[in-house]
Amino acid sequence: MSGEAEPGFVIQPAPRPVLPVTGTDRLFPVHRVYCVGRNYAAHAVEMGHDPARSPPFFFQKNPDNLNLTGAFPYPAASRDVHHEIELVVALGTGGRDIAVADAPACVHGYAVGLDMTRRDLQAEAKELGRPWATAKAFEASAPCSPLVPVSRSGMLDAGAIWLDVNGERRQTGDINQMIWKIPEMIACLSGFFTLMPGDVIFTGTPSGVGPVARGDRLDGHIDGVGDLAVTVV
Repeated sequence: MSGEAEPGFVIQPAPRPVLPVTGTDRLFPVHRVYCVGRNYAAHAVEMGHDPARSPPFFFQKNPDNLNLTGAFPYPAASRDVHHEIELVVALGTGGRDIAVADAPACVHGYAVGLDMTRRDLQAEAKELGRPWATAKAFEASAPCSPLVPVSRSGMLDAGAIWLDVNGERRQTGDINQMIWKIPEMIACLSGFFTLMPGDVIFTGTPSGVGPVARGDRLDGHIDGVGDLAVTVV
């Protein structure tokens, strides 16, 4: 009944975040959302960093930041929100200290995602040496397409990735340009965390990131995965 929690809970549990799976009526339950920073050399350069192949670094979004509505609500507390188109990898199995050679078997499927970023808050956090949570892990900050199972797409190690804003190409690249490849990301992450079925990884963005405004239409694409259309509201 309205206002009453399920038996055994002091408050009503939040719905479990899920991603639909293309071609089925089944859902992929999301456990955690990991993100890889500066994983394309040209993007590292445009953000003012050396693209040398130093060890990858990670941050997190919250599972309920995943946004399947097709609308991105411009967030409060920021005047400079940027788009970042990314390949999303969903894990069907996990573990600790996974070998690079074993990592591909963990992949359940792929999606097209946007890591929407409060760039002004991120710059402030960098300057002060603080975490990026306010810049990255805010509501609806991870628009995402349905998952394409690896059984349908095959393992992805190359393919065009691009984003148009209002019909103008803003970001373009190829996933083979990632500094750290998908198996390497999975192996590295598993040295820090016990990866679980349901974990998803945003794998980094090519160059061309930039601001969005209310009313903008964002159209993203990754070969072998599909398309994502989002309107900023």
